[in-house]
Amino acid sequence: MPSFDVVSELDMHQVTNAVDQSNRVVKNRFDFKGVDAKFVRKENVVDAIAESDFQVRQMVEMLQAELIRRDVDTKCMEVSDVVESGKTARAAITLHEGIDSDNARKIVKMIKSEKLKVQAAVQGEQVRVTGKKRDDLQQAIAFLRQLELDIPLQYQNFRD
Repeated sequence: MPSFDVVSELDMHQVTNAVDQSNRVVKNRFDFKGVDAKFVRKENVVDAIAESDFQVRQMVEMLQAELIRRDVDTKCMEVSDVVESGKTARAAITLHEGIDSDNARKIVKMIKSEKLKVQAAVQGEQVRVTGKKRDDLQQAIAFLRQLELDIPLQYQNFRD
């Protein structure tokens, strides 16, 4: 029986490249000369550290541009409020990976309400969609692409 998986994953190698390139841009930009500004990445959290609130916001936009350039969907980013303490300001940028249970149930419910000839089931941090025909699965993918969800979706393991 044909099936595919709906997942939400990040290419962490490209995220590392984007953070490194953003650090280089910060070091070379004229308005950041003499400013101790940098990005620090730990797992799925990137900290933007600078001397003022405005500079941190500029750095977040730089990181977004670098992620877009590397085909990483920016829907996965959640930027916290800028926190100023002493001479530094920082913002934590959390990169979400995987489909949480609420969104997975929402996806399954939307597929069932569309009355497509497929079945959807939640499997951990992904949703498996199965059907009798390949065309039905392709209709399901087309339907999911038109949805406005707050997480990026990828479609993997398409099997006949």
